[in-house]
Amino acid sequence: MRVNRILLSSALVVVALVVQVSVLARLHLPGAVPDLLLLTVLGLALVYGHLGGALVGFGAGLLADLAPPADHAAGRYALVLCVIGYLAGLARPENGRLKSATGPMLVVVAAAIGSTLLYAGVGALVGDTAARHVGLVGLMFSAALYDLLLAPFVVPGIMALARRADNDPLAEASSPSKKATDITSGWISNGTGLKLGGQRGGLGALKTRARMRTARVGRIKGVKRL
Repeated sequence: MRVNRILLSSALVVVALVVQVSVLARLHLPGAVPDLLLLTVLGLALVYGHLGGALVGFGAGLLADLAPPADHAAGRYALVLCVIGYLAGLARPENGRLKSATGPMLVVVAAAIGSTLLYAGVGALVGDTAARHVGLVGLMFSAALYDLLLAPFVVPGIMALARRADNDPLAEASSPSKKATDITSGWISNGTGLKLGGQRGGLGALKTRARMRTARVGRIKGVKRL
């Protein structure tokens, strides 16, 4: 990953984790806790792709595993967010533009339900059966509902920050300087018939024509003098 991606991802993950632990976890809402860290990973994965999403998800999950008051085995949430970040990155649009908000919202719902199931499945493998006592269906429903309500205020902003820090090619292509360069090059090629890539050859042809005209003028003057 690039340096600007690492710096931005680290800052966003730390802020999301602090807000989730200090604010969202203390709301005591019924069911699951709104997962701001998951939404941050999703927003970055939709811009960076599957590989960047997996790396960001693993780092964010590992940080959540080590941050107090974590009460589960280290690496459990890192595995969950790594898988979710990878799968969310596969849903990244090819042209980098989102046609509507339906796609990201579906990704958020699927990620909320998938992360809950995966977290409970990994917990069952290590002997943690807390999800069974709380109610897995209620956790999935509340997690999807809370994350879906919080997503419009988080995911678009994170995607915009990631694109701006990453120097998105779409933004560069639509910049005024880029447009001016394209218009200038098109005007030059259409007006003179010369290509920008072949300026040396065009100048050489012009010099050759000028020499031929000078030679012709010299011959005509010589004939007149005779």
